[in-house]
Amino acid sequence: MSDPNTDKPDELAGTEQPFVQHLMELRDRMIKAVVAIGIAAAVLAFFPGASALYDLMAAPLVATLPQGSKLIAISVITPFVVPIKILFMAAFMIALPVVLYQVWAFVAPGLYSHEKKLVMPLVISSTLLFFVGVAFCYFVVFGQVFHFIQSFAPKSIIATPDIEEYLSFVLGMFLAFGLAFEVPIAVILLVRMGVLTVAQLREYRGYFWVAAAIGTALVTPPDAGSMIMLLGVVGGLYEVGILAALLFVRHTKPPETDGDAEAAKP
Repeated sequence: MSDPNTDKPDELAGTEQPFVQHLMELRDRMIKAVVAIGIAAAVLAFFPGASALYDLMAAPLVATLPQGSKLIAISVITPFVVPIKILFMAAFMIALPVVLYQVWAFVAPGLYSHEKKLVMPLVISSTLLFFVGVAFCYFVVFGQVFHFIQSFAPKSIIATPDIEEYLSFVLGMFLAFGLAFEVPIAVILLVRMGVLTVAQLREYRGYFWVAAAIGTALVTPPDAGSMIMLLGVVGGLYEVGILAALLFVRHTKPPETDGDAEAAKP
């Protein structure tokens, strides 16, 4: 007489190998991404070099300091550690297209064709928008912010900012502006996932402007110029996101099944 427990099929049978294969593929993709970052870091280490990269990042602040003032390093190892951090940050941004491609190559086989039409354009556009946000912060906002701060400094004070504190400030500002420029992507995803409709986004436009004003006041220094610039950019990107959502939803609808087609017939 057979044992009923042994006759039951093993629910886990055949699942171990595919799972291990997915882990191996994930490992290989992560290695390729790390190698890309390492190559970019090696190239930047030779030219222009870690110190030159930090000088480039500090240029907007140095330009507003009184003549003869420089940044200082309080810790003994800070002059070495901070430029290295800048080096790897720049290397990651340069290698970001490769990193995102590895992520895309890993998840793409599990997506439907209409989902692939949505994901790849969003990955590319979100990357470009983040870079544009960082560039806008560096070339436009920093000059306004640092001039505003120095205009309030008493004449009895010599401004000598610490390089590590400056690095933390810059990274926070880059992240804030980079994410702020992702507003169109967020709007598209909200519409595509059915959380909100385009009509609702237009209806809630006033609430968004109020929330954006509060957010810009929190993430930017107490400078009216930089807050107004960021608020105007975020508001404009919100309108762009509404228009882009219409196009994306229209071109990334899932194909109709036979059942749907029959149900749609009169």
